[in-house]
Amino acid sequence: MDLASISADLDALRDRTLTAIAAAPDVAALEQVEAEVMGRKSGALTGIMKGIGALPAGDRPRVGALANAVRDAVAAALDERRAALAGEALTNRLAAERIDVSLPGRPLPRGSLHPLIETNREIARILGQFGFVVAEGPEVETDALNFEALNIPPDHPARDLWDTLYVDAPADPERGRLLLRTHTSPVQIRVMRSGPPPIRALMPGRCFRHEAVDASHGFEFFQMEGLMVDEGTTMAHLRGLLEAFAGALFGADKRTRFRPGYYPFTEPSVAFDVECLVCGGRGCPACKRLGWMTILGAGMVHPVVLHNGGLDPERYQGFAFGMGTDRIAMLRYGITDLRVFLEDDPRFLEQF
Repeated sequence: MDLASISADLDALRDRTLTAIAAAPDVAALEQVEAEVMGRKSGALTGIMKGIGALPAGDRPRVGALANAVRDAVAAALDERRAALAGEALTNRLAAERIDVSLPGRPLPRGSLHPLIETNREIARILGQFGFVVAEGPEVETDALNFEALNIPPDHPARDLWDTLYVDAPADPERGRLLLRTHTSPVQIRVMRSGPPPIRALMPGRCFRHEAVDASHGFEFFQMEGLMVDEGTTMAHLRGLLEAFAGALFGADKRTRFRPGYYPFTEPSVAFDVECLVCGGRGCPACKRLGWMTILGAGMVHPVVLHNGGLDPERYQGFAFGMGTDRIAMLRYGITDLRVFLEDDPRFLEQF
C-alpha cells in the first residue's frame, strides 16, 4: 500500500463517516458509526493507523498526520452531532410535556359535609341573621361551671355517676373536680363573664353522658345552645325567635307550640314543639301518635344563673334554648337511628 492510496482511503473514510454522522437519527446510530470507524479492535480508522508501521520510514509522518486529521475531524463531528441530538431530545420532551396554563384545571372529586356539620352550620346561619355569634368552650369542664353555676346543687340527680363521666385525675384546688361536660350550658357562664350585655351567643359542641347506646341515645352527642341577655328581654322575644327559626329550618307552613317544661337553669321553662315532619300532625309512630315533635328546651335564664355569670338580675333578663344537633339532623333527613352519624359508613355518608 503506497502513500497515495492510503491518502485516498483516508479522504474517502472521512467523507463517508462525516456523512453518516450527519445522517445519524439518534444517539444509538451515532454510537454505531463511532464504533465502526474508531473502534479499538475493528474500527476502519484504527486499522489504517495500525498499518502505518508497514510503510517506508519517510512516509509514516505524513500518513500519521493525515490519519490524525481524519480522527480529529470525526471526533469533532461526533461531538457536534451528539450535542445536536441531545438538544432535539430536550426540545421534543419539552413539547410533549408542555402544559397550557390557560386551560381549566381537571375537576377533583369532592366530598360533602357530614350531616351533623351541615346541620350545625345551617342552624348557625339562620340564627346568625338575628345577631347570634358562635362561642365555644372546653369539653373537659369543671364541676363548678357544669353544675353549680347553673343552679344544679350537689344533690341534683344529674350529678349521679351513671349520668356524668368524671375525669380520673386529682381535683384542681382552684378549679375543682373535672368532668366531661354533660351539656354546652357551661359556655353560657363563660360568655356572661367575658363581657357586659347585650349578649347573643350560640354554643355548639360535643357533650358526654353515661347512657346506654340505642337508636335514640348515645353517650356522645352534639348540642347547640343559644343565649340572649339584655335589658327588657322577655318570653315573647324567645317565642318569636324560635318560631322564626323553626319556619326557616323546617318550613314556614309547620305549626309550633310552647308547653311547660323544667330545667334548673331557666325559670319559667318551656319545651318547644313543631308539627310532626313525618305525618304532618295527623299522628304516627314517629311522633308517638301525638302529632308533635319536641325539638328543643328553653326558658328565661334563672336569676341565680345570671348572678353566677356576673350580671345583675335586677337589671338584665335573658333567655336560653338548647337543642340536640343529632335529633335536628334526624328530623331534617328522616333518619331513624342516630348511631349511623358516628359509624363512618360510606354508604350512609355518600347520600349527603
